[in-house]
Amino acid sequence: MTIEIKRCGAQGDVLLRRVAGVPKDAVVVPRENGAIIVTHSETQHHHAIKDDGVAMFEVPGNPLVAYLRMDIGVSADLEHLRPYDTHETLKLLGNKKTKTVWEVRRQREWSPEGWQRVVD
Repeated sequence: MTIEIKRCGAQGDVLLRRVAGVPKDAVVVPRENGAIIVTHSETQHHHAIKDDGVAMFEVPGNPLVAYLRMDIGVSADLEHLRPYDTHETLKLLGNKKTKTVWEVRRQREWSPEGWQRVVD
């Protein structure tokens, strides 16, 4: 089952919401084996996007937030890459007139070093 998301949605340890744009100081995150890995997992059940026309950006020094920029008219499926006990696929809907940007908020936890991304 796929759930269409227009403005805000969540999947596991990630929250997504549409925003106006990518910050100017953000840098492109390279794909891994052709996919954008939105959140990593030690057990290899990543939350990933395989669609073309999508790029992920991170702001240096802030591992808790990322941005997905989708080309005009592109929609993308955020999949949970695990064959069992999986989250539903989220279809991030794009705009037919402009590029669409999604802010990615990752779950965090406190450690003696400060706030950090949860790795499950």
